[in-house]
Amino acid sequence: MPPERPCPHEGDKHVAPDGGAAIALPAHVAASGTLDRLVETARDYARQAASGNTLKAYAKDWAQFARWCRMRGADPLPCPPQLIGLYIADLAAPVGKTPSLSVASIERRLSGLASGYAQRGERLDRKDRHIASVLAGIRRKHARPPVQKEAILPEDLREMLATLPHDLRGLRDRAILLVGFAGGLRRSEIVSLDHGKDDTPDSGGWVEMLEGGALITLRGKIGWREVEIARGSSDQTCPVHALSQWMHYARVDFGPLFVAVSRSGLKATGERLSDKHVARLIKQTVEAAGLRPELSKAERLALYSGHSLRAGLASSAEVDERYIQKQLGHASAEMTRRYQRRRDRFRVNLTKAAGL
Repeated sequence: MPPERPCPHEGDKHVAPDGGAAIALPAHVAASGTLDRLVETARDYARQAASGNTLKAYAKDWAQFARWCRMRGADPLPCPPQLIGLYIADLAAPVGKTPSLSVASIERRLSGLASGYAQRGERLDRKDRHIASVLAGIRRKHARPPVQKEAILPEDLREMLATLPHDLRGLRDRAILLVGFAGGLRRSEIVSLDHGKDDTPDSGGWVEMLEGGALITLRGKIGWREVEIARGSSDQTCPVHALSQWMHYARVDFGPLFVAVSRSGLKATGERLSDKHVARLIKQTVEAAGLRPELSKAERLALYSGHSLRAGLASSAEVDERYIQKQLGHASAEMTRRYQRRRDRFRVNLTKAAGL
């Protein structure tokens, strides 16, 4: 295990940032070699309860709250609901030039604090009136519709693909964009893929190349699911062809599917790409293709993100909504509709159906 670091205002308590240290033997149970090994196994499973990015975000949330308490001469332990109510009020309406946080960001901070307190043997009751009433008022006063990223539509994607070079790096990035679009994949899901099942410990899924297309078995937010990516109408825009070309020329036959390329551009390394690469790739190709020329560069780049690929598929595929929902891995049709930037909103006319 990595060394554990103390958190502010905890006295002698030490908590690992991944939360695994919260797993321990009860005080009245005598330690033994078998039980100690089980504790280590349980800690390993506890670390897998949330993604690495989530754990990092929660650790940052706790550090910011602890610093806020320290600057005001307060102690975050034991869990003080009155103080947390003041904290989220300060996040919503800070004094000075500090920018206020959105309602979604404040709720995310509360989730991070709940995780932080749980690691320290405390419980954060979000239903406590000192917290719930303040949060309800923040929602009522500051809630705004979510800002949606621009969808990358098929014509946009073709222009973005045309900006990529015809080398090994270009083959990889072409496959990333096409597979991400056709599969409706999150950027973290794209880079977590392996060539085969159980190739690496940190695998998020694997790919099977079949005659009709590519079958991706993926570990998503709501469990394992299969994503079918059929062949396209031409090699230039076919995600299966692009993926086959990348795997062939990069000689990817084991381990991470999308990896870094050497500086010379002639050889693929075994280093798995970060999900940040997908975000950078989208923004770079959007800029190179000159999409939305009426906007400034900063405004244009702010419109697009990894979710633009998912939104593009949801907005473009002329099929029954349930197929899009399955492809994107959404638990509800309502979530799928949030991704559909252009759709026939009044195709089902309840007014006429009611006789008016």
